[in-house]
Amino acid sequence: MQFAELLEKRRSIRKYLDKPVAPEIITSILQDVTLAPSAGNEQPWKFIIVSNRDLMGKISDDCKKNILARIASNPNDYARKYEKMLQKESFDIFYHAPAVIFILGEASLKNLYVDCALAASYLMMSATSRGLGTCWVNFATEIKDPELLSELGIPKNHKIVAPITIGYPEKVPQSPKRKKLQIIKKID
Repeated sequence: MQFAELLEKRRSIRKYLDKPVAPEIITSILQDVTLAPSAGNEQPWKFIIVSNRDLMGKISDDCKKNILARIASNPNDYARKYEKMLQKESFDIFYHAPAVIFILGEASLKNLYVDCALAASYLMMSATSRGLGTCWVNFATEIKDPELLSELGIPKNHKIVAPITIGYPEKVPQSPKRKKLQIIKKID
């Protein structure tokens, strides 16, 4: 696949086939991710891979509960536009994907978000090149249940930056309309 084609084919997938992704494929993708650039070459990213559907369901329920509580306490919360969707018991924040990969790192690092976002981009591109789909599910950063955090093995001083679903897409949506390129100034 040519790079331009890869960029065009990478889409946020919200419908997955009920087909697991082999662990060796996920490991290969994560090897690609470790090639991502990072500030000062810190390479702060760490990964947690979850393919246990029961655990993913518990995480989904906890995150929905926590986001809805946040919306209730702050009517101006940006997540209010998702309130009706989050209230549906049947809504799964992971879109029934066969797995989710959490990208996380030490919360105190100055460039953690930028570095992990670059790693997430590499993950999504690597997965796309293998015919897999992904979706960055920011809802899944809202895990609060201490038992779930413990089961996931997230150290107390770490922060989840990018929860990425991964699986075989049921369908790949069309590319959304893109804004016109904006170059503010060119200085020669």
